[in-house]
Amino acid sequence: MAKKIIIALLAVGLVVGILFKDKLVILCYSASKTSNLEMKSFFISEPMDLQELSAKLKKDGFIKSSGGIIALGKYKNLNKDNIALGKYNIEARTSLRTLLNGFCLNALGNGNAEVEVDVVVPNVRFLEDLGSKLATKTLVDSAEFVKMINSSETLSKYGFTREQLPSMFLPNTYKMYYDTDANSFLERMAKEFKNYWKPVRLEALKAVGLKSPSEAVTLASIVYSEQSKQQSEWPIIAGLYLNRIDQGIPLQSDPTFKFCWGKKLDKVQRLLNEHRNIKCNYNTYQIKGLPPGPICIPPIGVVSAVLNPTKHDYIFMVAEPSYSGKHLFSKNYSEHNANARIFQRWLAGELAKNN
Repeated sequence: MAKKIIIALLAVGLVVGILFKDKLVILCYSASKTSNLEMKSFFISEPMDLQELSAKLKKDGFIKSSGGIIALGKYKNLNKDNIALGKYNIEARTSLRTLLNGFCLNALGNGNAEVEVDVVVPNVRFLEDLGSKLATKTLVDSAEFVKMINSSETLSKYGFTREQLPSMFLPNTYKMYYDTDANSFLERMAKEFKNYWKPVRLEALKAVGLKSPSEAVTLASIVYSEQSKQQSEWPIIAGLYLNRIDQGIPLQSDPTFKFCWGKKLDKVQRLLNEHRNIKCNYNTYQIKGLPPGPICIPPIGVVSAVLNPTKHDYIFMVAEPSYSGKHLFSKNYSEHNANARIFQRWLAGELAKNN
């Protein structure tokens, strides 16, 4: 009888052991902690299963063996579909349970512990160059970005021509998730554009005689290309170009014809008539009014200067005879010629000093 009882107890113990084996293992591994002794960032850049995740954690110095991650991960049913891409800041000696909970995909499409990164939209001249800069901070693929900004579907979706599209990108530092792709980045930029162009700014746009936000950004891009050093001149130069537009005078801005050459004139110190004579619809020596789109992505402050220009009668400007980067402004051609001669004499003197 006693023997039968012992056998029965052993059988029950075996069943209980089998039933609770996984939970005992989980309890054991849940107490384990990561190896890092200070906060360290960890990136999941592509879909990965538990084996791949554990291998990367081991390679990056967060764990010494894979057993705990794989066992806990299986218990939590983690796989390629629910291990979220992104950037994670892993604190020193984080429990494996907390670590894996942080990687779990949530209802918002992010990892529970995923952190945002600072994404800078800079003042690039050519929109194609933006993709490579974004790729250093996010999962935006530069080739995919270029393909999207040139697609008719993208242009139709956001209501721009290809020439106007750069006006949708407002330079700033944005908080985004590391796993942001080209499509979601464009969505975010469209949202920021819409938020910026509130009714009060659209009214200001009409007040200065411009027809659309893209025209304001286009003019701002010319102003900034002419003056990137002295912010105080932005509203003055904006007013000057608006005066020219009102009077039907070509803008005659050197940066516009330089834009026609792409990057070929980047190292050219002296621009010549042969450069200026290029046939191009951005060349404001050949066209009246604004070119079809921005020649760079200008700072927001320059757009504000275009919407709030200084009111004056200037229609000419020439560099001031100094290294300040400032300009001399004039209302007529005779004044402009006089200012130009002053600058030329100063420049000749500076060249003589250096020879």
